[in-house]
Amino acid sequence: MNGFPILSIMLLVPALAAAGCLFLDAKGARWLALAATMVDLALGIFLWSNFDIGGAQWQFVERSAPIFGQFGWALGIDGFALLLIMLSVFLMPICIGASWESVTSRVPEYMAAFLFTEVLMIGTFAAQDLFLFYVFFEGGLIPMFLIIGIWGGANRIYASYKFFLYTLLGSLLMLIAMLYMAQQAGTSYIPDLLRHDFPVAAQTWLWLAFFASFAVKMPMWPVHTWLPDAHVQAPTAGSVILAGVLLKLGGYGFLRFSVPMFPQASAELTWLILTLSAIAVIYTSLVALVQNDMKKLIAYSSVAHMAIVTIGLFAFNRQGIEGAMIVMLSHGLVSGALFLCVGIIYDRLHTREIARYGGLAINMPRYAVFFLLFTMASIGLPGTSGFVGEFLALAGTYQVSTWAALLCTTGIILGAAYMLYLYARVAFGDLVHQDVRLMPDLSPRELAMLVPLGLAVLWMGVYPESFLAPMRGDVGKLVARVQSVKPAGDSLPTPGKPVATLAAAETH
Repeated sequence: MNGFPILSIMLLVPALAAAGCLFLDAKGARWLALAATMVDLALGIFLWSNFDIGGAQWQFVERSAPIFGQFGWALGIDGFALLLIMLSVFLMPICIGASWESVTSRVPEYMAAFLFTEVLMIGTFAAQDLFLFYVFFEGGLIPMFLIIGIWGGANRIYASYKFFLYTLLGSLLMLIAMLYMAQQAGTSYIPDLLRHDFPVAAQTWLWLAFFASFAVKMPMWPVHTWLPDAHVQAPTAGSVILAGVLLKLGGYGFLRFSVPMFPQASAELTWLILTLSAIAVIYTSLVALVQNDMKKLIAYSSVAHMAIVTIGLFAFNRQGIEGAMIVMLSHGLVSGALFLCVGIIYDRLHTREIARYGGLAINMPRYAVFFLLFTMASIGLPGTSGFVGEFLALAGTYQVSTWAALLCTTGIILGAAYMLYLYARVAFGDLVHQDVRLMPDLSPRELAMLVPLGLAVLWMGVYPESFLAPMRGDVGKLVARVQSVKPAGDSLPTPGKPVATLAAAETH
């Protein structure tokens, strides 16, 4: 693998295909987009199979001479980036399949936008230059803005501008912080910045600048209000990729920048993260309970699940960080699958109102089985991906803050309430409506989308070691980086007070 630029090729394939789609008709654009995403999936599998677990932290590194100043083309991955790239390339062919029949206008432009989104997602996770990361990170706004604004629902313009402005404004402070970091450290190369000790006095301001961007991306309460509108108005595949991957950019940002680069500030502001996360889990779960729109309900559940990610990351221990990563991967699969399930019946009845359905287990039994599997995974049933991540994240949080762990566990109980309530109203009961009675079961194309997702959810739930092993070394390095400032027990740091020092070494 030495000298083989696999990461650049993974960026080049969808980029060239996106340009090619613009010169084809609708049928040709669909097939080209599917072929390009399948090629990237194959390259991703090759990447995973050749990743040296226990080897160097940064692998498949590509670095050019500086283009101007310190900025240059620099790519490379560690275990965290590997798993999130795999999530991206796994979901993209499914998104193309979900759009095969439902999108009929401006198909070449639609496929090009999705392929361009794949370029930017992979680039964000693989970038090793601070400003290259920023270009990919912010560039992802553009195709998703177009996907929502052109192919979305009735209020798509409002939702697309709200999505764009929220996420753009949050990132301006991050850009200013990046300029300071590059000037202070004398480099914009991320592996070097991870080893640099920024002044303690500056860490809080830098942390808050990055927090302004990542909190909106995740999104965290109370800057989450753009997400339900974006999901409701986005086409099905747009919701899948938005929930499946784009929300993970915020969690990846905390993992890559906030915690390892500003450990002192992260420890001092742990109380803020835990407070906002606990509120988010309970508040958004209660809001989800009263929703009549299926997409909006799943959107609010996404906010609650991503709050579990933040409490796990800021537990500063192995269980919490590993759990947070597994929750991100699981949520990417499960929420994407749930949005697909909504899109499948929306294509038949053209409504997302829960009250319009009922009894689908009678005339759509295969659909009901898959919907039940993903509902159980969202709840966290043992044997599914949801259980592994939430258990680890909450176990790690419990070591840091008992009250935060208990409050977030309460939110998980509420999650079971709204997901089971949703499933009962959609799948069970009598077939009251004649148009619902006539709805056909899953087609071969729809089965081809749901079967891989179902297998992945069960694989992660039954054998999570496949996903834990690639990142275990990186988790150890991250824990070692923040160990000296890690809060101990419930003695969480507060502003203006010294940070508690960990007394015992972290154990596996």
